[in-house]
Amino acid sequence: MKNTDKGFRAMISTDWNECLAPTGPFDPIAFSYPELAQELESIFRLYTGNRITLGQAVERLTKLLPHLPTKEQMDAYLDAHFTTYRGVSELIRWCADNKILFMINTTAAIGFFQRVFAKGLLPRVPALSGHDMIVYEPLPTDPDIILALHETSDKATNTRIVAERFGIEPERIIIIGDSGGDGPHFEWGAFAGCYLIASMAKASLQDYCKVRGITIDTYFGIRYEKGQDRNPQKEMEFDFMELRSVVESRL
Repeated sequence: MKNTDKGFRAMISTDWNECLAPTGPFDPIAFSYPELAQELESIFRLYTGNRITLGQAVERLTKLLPHLPTKEQMDAYLDAHFTTYRGVSELIRWCADNKILFMINTTAAIGFFQRVFAKGLLPRVPALSGHDMIVYEPLPTDPDIILALHETSDKATNTRIVAERFGIEPERIIIIGDSGGDGPHFEWGAFAGCYLIASMAKASLQDYCKVRGITIDTYFGIRYEKGQDRNPQKEMEFDFMELRSVVESRL
């Protein structure tokens, strides 16, 4: 964690895969090992649906692979397939211009984002929380704060660490997630007084919150019903810059 003196008046802590981008955390691995794509997708659905832990998912994944993607393989994937939903880069820039700390908080690999920022595919963010299954050598383009997570419950811990570092009160934290894997993050946020946004909300997140009496403050994008197939084409029609009004009203 680098030392930084930047002052922020609020914070967004957000998941990435199928939340800000239509892709999955194991897509770079599937790109390098296409014969494993179906099994990797199955593992992803199991932990985001809270049927296995993230630790169990990573254990299954590592047993399948001869090795994790190299920097060159990661770059090849990004060159071919990197994408986000509309307005994500613009929202990150808007947050920076308005002293809002934008934290990516995801089970995707730290190394994925290291290469994304190194290649200038996203505006650099102040804080990143990700899995350390893939980590490359540090670069000046890395976020100032990088925290590792090993279970989905670590998202809440890492949000709290970053918020405390900058003196941001919970009521000025916005949490964004899409699936049951974000459930523990939402549960902590609801208890602490954060504002909760479900982006492309899966039934697994809605069920998690319903069972625990957690109120989702805002739904953005498609709100999926149980058994409903994803519609990535429709998801891409939503513009994340529309969330500015939600953030401004919260502040």
